[in-house]
Parts: sequence; C-alpha cells; structure tokens
Amino acid sequence: MNTVFQELYEKYHHDLYQFLFYMVNNKEQAEDLVQEVYIKVLRSYDSFEGKSSEKTWLFSIAKHVAIDSFRKHKGWKNKLLETFDWNKQQVKDCSPLPEEIALQNEQVQQMYRCLDKCKVDHRLVLVLRYIQALSIQETASVLGWTESKVKTTQHRALKVLKTYMEELQEKGGNSNAS
Repeated sequence: MNTVFQELYEKYHHDLYQFLFYMVNNKEQAEDLVQEVYIKVLRSYDSFEGKSSEKTWLFSIAKHVAIDSFRKHKGWKNKLLETFDWNKQQVKDCSPLPEEIALQNEQVQQMYRCLDKCKVDHRLVLVLRYIQALSIQETASVLGWTESKVKTTQHRALKVLKTYMEELQEKGGNSNAS
C-alpha cells in the first residue's frame, strides 16, 4: 500500500492541491484539504473498484472534501460570495502558484475574480474541464453526473462567466467588489 500511495501522491498531489486551491481560494485550507483527501484515500483504497481512473476517483474524493469544508466553515453561499485578494503574496516557491500566474495577466486575473462569483456546480465544471483539463467523461465521473449534465452545466457556466467578465469590463476591469 505504501508504494501505491506514494505513486498516487507523486502523480496527483499538485493537481489535487491546485483543484482544491481554486475551490477554496486559501493556501493553508487547500493544503489541509489535500491531507484530508489522502487520509480518505488511505482508509478506502481497498474499496476502490477501478471503475474509473485513479485520478477521477481522487478528484471525486476531493470534490466531496471541498463541499464538506464549505459546509463546516460557514454557509457555502457566503463562501462563494467572498473574493480572493490576488495582490496578497502568500508563498514563495520556485514554481509559480495559481495566484502568481494570475497576477501576470490582468485578463486571467479578472477571469478568476469572476469564477469566484459562479455557483459551486459551475465552478466545479469549469475548474475540472479547463484548469485540470479533464475530459467530459472524466468530469462526469468525478461529479457523479451524466455526460449530458456536464455539457449543459459547462455551457451555462461559460455563459455566466462571460456575463460576469463583461460586467467587470464595463466597471473598468479592476473591481474587487461583488
């Protein structure tokens, strides 16, 4: 099991951290949630049936951990209304973190602000499809949805995100307030 766990960790740690970071917008909380995911993996790996890829299975666990976190810390609706302060430097690391990449490009920064305004389902689909680059099928498996629901939600999420970005542009492009 240690070898299997080590392989899972090496292959997917960065992707899981990045996914959870985009969901909770907090470095320390994302790190804690990654640990929680791996605790669940250790406890339940024997029951993994292989009906999906290991990556899909891990992201499914991560999705549930993130949603549980929203429920525990405060109402998930309140969490979604908060915006992340992209100007606050939280970590020094050799490889760029998601917020450092966003600072390099104003349009990307605006897109992340608008992503924070999206509903949980919309954000989940957008992060999994476009940031984690999962296929429609993998995204459906992670979320426990049909491929049709993923496609519909993706379409709606992109429309909503586009609307938020257009509204932000009309306000001058740098509004942090909702």
